[in-house]
Amino acid sequence: MSNVSFAHRLRLRIRETFFRLLRRALLTEDGRRIIADTMMGVAGGDRAGLPASSAPLPYPGLGESPRLESPRLSSSPPPIFITARFRSGSTLLWNIFRHVPGCTSYYEPLNERQWFNETLRGNRVDASHVGVENYWREYSGLQHLDRWYRLHWIDQHLYMAPTFWEPNLLAYLEALVAAAPGRAVLQFNRVDFRLPWLAHQFPHALLIHLYRHPRDQWCSSLPAIDSVPLNASVADFASHDGFYLMAWARDLSYQFPFLDPRFAEHPYDLFYLIWRLSYAFGRRYCHASFSFEGLCQHPDVELPRLLKICGLDLNELDQLISLVVPPKLCEWGRYADQRWFASREARCDEILARFGVASWPEVTRP
Repeated sequence: MSNVSFAHRLRLRIRETFFRLLRRALLTEDGRRIIADTMMGVAGGDRAGLPASSAPLPYPGLGESPRLESPRLSSSPPPIFITARFRSGSTLLWNIFRHVPGCTSYYEPLNERQWFNETLRGNRVDASHVGVENYWREYSGLQHLDRWYRLHWIDQHLYMAPTFWEPNLLAYLEALVAAAPGRAVLQFNRVDFRLPWLAHQFPHALLIHLYRHPRDQWCSSLPAIDSVPLNASVADFASHDGFYLMAWARDLSYQFPFLDPRFAEHPYDLFYLIWRLSYAFGRRYCHASFSFEGLCQHPDVELPRLLKICGLDLNELDQLISLVVPPKLCEWGRYADQRWFASREARCDEILARFGVASWPEVTRP
């Protein structure tokens, strides 16, 4: 009898140890990959099985208590959310709104430097951001944002469906909107694949999309124009990856398997694929799109269009135009010729067409 009891306890101990290790393993990159590979083509939508509309509640009085007004539900004045990729001119657009009277322009709210935290943010400013002395002035007095901020926002769950469960992010953004004197403007580099969620959670917000020519954007993201050779592998690129390309490709590959870095020939392939997807998301979910080149070359045309869409007056137009100090454009020819870029992009476009990106309908937003 004691032998049976001992064997039973041993099995329980082994079982507990096994599942404890399994849980830890499934939280790793390899564990997530195993789950994604197993469930690919099996999992349904993010609300599979739920009815489109609910039936009347069976008991009177349920849900009739007064409801607190939320900043995301208010439409006066609606916040402005700017979405853009890294090195696309988004800092310029943020700085322009920073100089618009009546606007509070927040720089990259999801940035790991956590601008509300004086200890973590440091005082470094990118030298390429002309006319910018700091990024954090608007975050003064908002230390309480620490209760909601999560570091994993920078590189995990970069794709978020409309009903994705992320209450901390929702509370964090609501707090920023509520704290803004005047109209809140939030400039992001990490929400292009979260736009379905953002549009759903903030239905009254105005979504502005900024994009840049992918070849110039690629070159701008490199430490030096010749730091990543034309025959470089993805492994070679790791030490030059200053803007999270590999982390983004890995995380997004759970929704877009062709972004798996293990199968990419050159890092530009991943860069271009993500650029194309980001552009598709921006055009589909945003109210208006602007090119960085257009802003730089024709600010007298594009800035009035932007201000009109946002419902802002043009009284400060001359000052705003003076903030536009364009970099050199069309520099990509120093990296590779037209044939090299075009051949790689054509192969990527074929992949996207097979995945159905080319046929994605655009949504005309009010």
